[in-house]
Amino acid sequence: MRAGSLSIQPMRFLLCLLLGVLLVGCSGNKSGSDSSGSVYTVKRGDTLSRISRMTGTSVAELARLNGIKPPYTIEVGQKIKTGGSSKLLGKKSTSTAKVTPSSAVPQSSWPPVGQRCWRWPTSGKVIMPYSTADGGNKGIDIAGSRGQAVYAAGAGKVVYVGNQLRGYGNLIMIKHSEDYITAYAHNDTLLVNNGQSVKIGQKIATMGSSDADSVRLHFQIRYRATAIDPLRYLPPQGSKPKC
Repeated sequence: MRAGSLSIQPMRFLLCLLLGVLLVGCSGNKSGSDSSGSVYTVKRGDTLSRISRMTGTSVAELARLNGIKPPYTIEVGQKIKTGGSSKLLGKKSTSTAKVTPSSAVPQSSWPPVGQRCWRWPTSGKVIMPYSTADGGNKGIDIAGSRGQAVYAAGAGKVVYVGNQLRGYGNLIMIKHSEDYITAYAHNDTLLVNNGQSVKIGQKIATMGSSDADSVRLHFQIRYRATAIDPLRYLPPQGSKPKC
């Protein structure tokens, strides 16, 4: 089924599936930390925004529950109250979203480099790399300045624009084919609409800190619902894609 021919009901299903995939990709934590009930134990490399994505509780709510003030500094071993499960679009909780897990396509079966043309969605230092660990970062976080341009990493059709998914702030998702979707989170201003076709390199948003503890872009490439490492497929930063 082509993106341009999606009817209303399939589009709703696709939207719920995509949001659920993001939740599963960043929820739960089994590697070296205690996430029991509504309390999470901070481990090395954690930030408040990362905990927000894993637990589905907004950064603002985490800060309020734990009396954490800007710049939202947390320490290894610190107990963070998460406020329990959140709602997905007001209907499903993070614990009941049943979708294809991030491990559905093993790394050995990831698409070859160069199969598709990608460009950097913005410029800046990668402050959090991709991780295959349970509860790890299923994309890359790129630091920048507020208002900095965010670009479409490839040509495609916008399938989601909104902020219903806690932990991602103002989020844009672009479908590039039946196999590929990219996600752009924590934006300030959103410059595209649902159903809009975009070109590679088109400005789609401005960078912000919505549901994050600092200005950044969280960027994902998903192949058949599996989050794959963007750094493996993006060209060297600062260079144009060779396609």
